[in-house]
Amino acid sequence: MHVVVEHKVVDREKLATADPQAINDGGPPGVQGLQTLMAADGSIIYCVWETPSIEALRGYLDPATAGVTENRYVEIDTSHSIAVPASVAARA
Repeated sequence: MHVVVEHKVVDREKLATADPQAINDGGPPGVQGLQTLMAADGSIIYCVWETPSIEALRGYLDPATAGVTENRYVEIDTSHSIAVPASVAARA
């Protein structure tokens, strides 16, 4: 499944010292960060993840971003999405 996570930044200083690539790559098996988009003002970050479940992603990501962001998780329906890579849409 694919999930978009909205990260509301609560500590910009901690965010500045975080390694987003390590967080994207450090998940448990089946949990992988695919894309990260940050608002121009740095207040919100949107990430697209591939994961077996929202619970698996939440169990990894909430501790990894504790004190830095507050996270909201939304499952994506790739069959009704635009600009989804063909390799992702084929697995939907």
